[in-house]
Amino acid sequence: MNPDRYTTLRVAFDDGVAWITLDNPPVNVLSGTLIRELHDVLGMLRDDGSVHVIVFSSANPEFFIAHVDIHILNEMDELRVIADRHPDANLFQGVGELLRHQPQVTIVKLAGRARAGGAEFVAAADMTFAARETAGIGQSEVLMGIVPGGGGTQYLRERVGRNRTLELLLTGDLVDADTAAAYGWINRAVPAAELDAFVDGVAGKIAALPPELIAAAKQLVPPADLTDGLRTENDVWADLVSGALPARLMTGALERGAQTPAGERDLESVMRSLAAGL
Repeated sequence: MNPDRYTTLRVAFDDGVAWITLDNPPVNVLSGTLIRELHDVLGMLRDDGSVHVIVFSSANPEFFIAHVDIHILNEMDELRVIADRHPDANLFQGVGELLRHQPQVTIVKLAGRARAGGAEFVAAADMTFAARETAGIGQSEVLMGIVPGGGGTQYLRERVGRNRTLELLLTGDLVDADTAAAYGWINRAVPAAELDAFVDGVAGKIAALPPELIAAAKQLVPPADLTDGLRTENDVWADLVSGALPARLMTGALERGAQTPAGERDLESVMRSLAAGL
């Protein structure tokens, strides 16, 4: 593999671990290019027996994945080849499903914010460890006038149960790492100063195991088959996203600084203020 082939990812290898750093300035939106490159790197790693663990982190300490790029609906024709690889899922669900079915153990190191498509990515990974003081995670699509369309409804229900899923979906709130851990959305909250060393330790312990043990564990604890739920999610999302309200909210969000660091730091307040003025 040639890591230099990527423009939104940095890839490094060490003792059975692939370290993938998301680097899509200014706020790491899940863009068409990032989706393509994630498919490429995960596809290449799938058959690499020397890699036992994949750790995802962000080059931006404030944002892991801010959310799906608001402009991406204009790229859907160009992304059709990627979407067609997942006959039972849409383009955005395909990212999570690829990650959920990766043979290696996948770990997210969450230092900053992960909203919407970013939260879906976090929930699709096998494990997530987050910085107690700085991390935040939110399934915030309702603030854009839609519901999750990248697996969030299904991943959340599997992780946290129906009651908490409804709370998180319908408030759109960004929750802190301790709350996310208490709900079961992530594995645990770790002091920010200890996060790197902690994730290094977990990844190293797993990577040092005989590969047949890792494969056996993943075989015995497989990802649930969410095909029917994902299909229903896509139908509901597609119906909502084609309406007038999401377009108005997304346009207003961009005008108020969405997809810039300043606008994304408290996107929930920006969106609630915008909705109140419509």
